[in-house]
Parts: sequence; structure tokens; C-alpha cells
Amino acid sequence: MKLATFLLALAPGLYLAAAYALDALGAKPITALLHGTGEWCIRFLLLSLAVTPLRRIANWPKLINLRRMLGLTALSYAVIHLALYVVDQNFILTKVVSEIALRFYLTIGFVALLGLVALGVTSTDTMIRRLGPAWNRLHRIVYAISALGLFHYFLQSKIDVSDPVFWTGLFLLLMGWRLMQRVGVTTRPFALVGLAVAAALATALLEAAWYGLKSGVPASVVLGANLDFSYVVRPAWWVLAAGLLLPLVNLVRGSPATGRSRPAAPSRMAPAE
Repeated sequence: MKLATFLLALAPGLYLAAAYALDALGAKPITALLHGTGEWCIRFLLLSLAVTPLRRIANWPKLINLRRMLGLTALSYAVIHLALYVVDQNFILTKVVSEIALRFYLTIGFVALLGLVALGVTSTDTMIRRLGPAWNRLHRIVYAISALGLFHYFLQSKIDVSDPVFWTGLFLLLMGWRLMQRVGVTTRPFALVGLAVAAALATALLEAAWYGLKSGVPASVVLGANLDFSYVVRPAWWVLAAGLLLPLVNLVRGSPATGRSRPAAPSRMAPAE
């Protein structure tokens, strides 16, 4: 399982490197690499957040062993993302610093990167023992880091925000599960169906609000587009589909217990819950 995860971590980077070597990234290859590494950072970060829900829902305790690897992979793609930005600015570090300081979306992205670095530095077994209970409190900032990273994704996407809306919808799905656990709702198929529907509705409202605030498009028009399948399936439906997989997984693999398993040992690069 760890080998498969390691290969999964390498695959996007190898693909992007090969595409660059073959001149298959279009007229602005560095820009394409920038976007690609940033997107994969978000994806691996969300995968790390998905470990705890999937471990509980699928009754698969060994998944916890993958979270540090997934978190460090997200950090790696974030660092490469910044390095590529330096390349894109012709290695003029003063310009890089000024752009990060003056451009809001770059400032947000840089703050998220600093947060990931802090989690990465403290992800070792030695730091876990040294920090003790403070380790879990520190690593809960992964939620804020994820939110900042997604906001950065929205801001740099300019016109079409379908991709950041989808990934934010998955983030809402994962955070919704954590909220259910906090208020004592057990991991049962019926509750998970409700979670999927709620996350999809929140995704649709988020998309409508974003386009309304940024472009002045009436919310009713964006919401109505979710019912028109002649052009493209809107992100809310994909979030619903992903969410509905959870009760199916729970039915097939879930434990007959209440859904709360005993606490796991710290799992590095992500909080305990």
C-alpha cells in the first residue's frame, strides 16, 4: 500500500516533466507547470485529509499509515510550485518577494506554503515526541492551510472556477464528516447520504456566490445551470457522486460499530481527527 502511494505521488511529477521534455505544454510551459504542480499540491493535501474519514467509514485502520506520505507529497509539490514561480520571474528574487507581498493571491499562497513547511518540519517521530500534546494542536492548522490553498486556487483561476469549486466541494464534504463526528453523529449510510447532499448543495451555493461576487452573474442563472446537462456537468453533481460513494463503501466494508473507533497514534502531517 505504501509503495502504491509512493508511485502515485511520483506519477504527476513524472508526467509533467515528460510533457515539458516533449514540448507538450503549449506556448507557456512554465506557466503550465506552475498550474499543474499547484493543482497536485491541493489534491494530495485533500487526500491526506480524506485518510481519517475513509479509515473510519471503510473500517480500514491501516490507511492511517499513508497520511504522512500524502502530506509530505503535498508539501513537495508546493515547494516545486514556488521554485517554478522563481524560474518564471527569471530568478529575480527581489521581484519574487515584491510580487508575493503586493499580490493578494500570491500572499495567501505563500502563507499556506509556510504552514505546510511548519507541518513538514514537525512531522518526524522525534518532533512528535518532543511536542507532545501540542503536536495535535499545531497540526490542526492543516484545515486553515487547505482553505487558504483553495482560496489561492480560486483567485488565480480568473474566469472559469469549475475545478477549484469541485475541490472545495470535496473539502466541504471532508469537513462536514468531521463536524458530524464532533457533534456525535455516527458513521452510518443514511447519515453519509445526508452529508453528500449537504456538501453538493453547499458546492452549488458556493459556485453561485463566487460568480455573483466576481462577475455579477445572477445566482439564479448559475444555480439553474446545475439543472442543464446539455453542456457540462456542474461541480456540485461530481461532489454529490463522490459523497454517495461513502455510504456504499460503508455498507460493503464498514464496521457494525457506531462509527467512532478508538483514537489512533499521531499520524504526521495532519491532525488526529
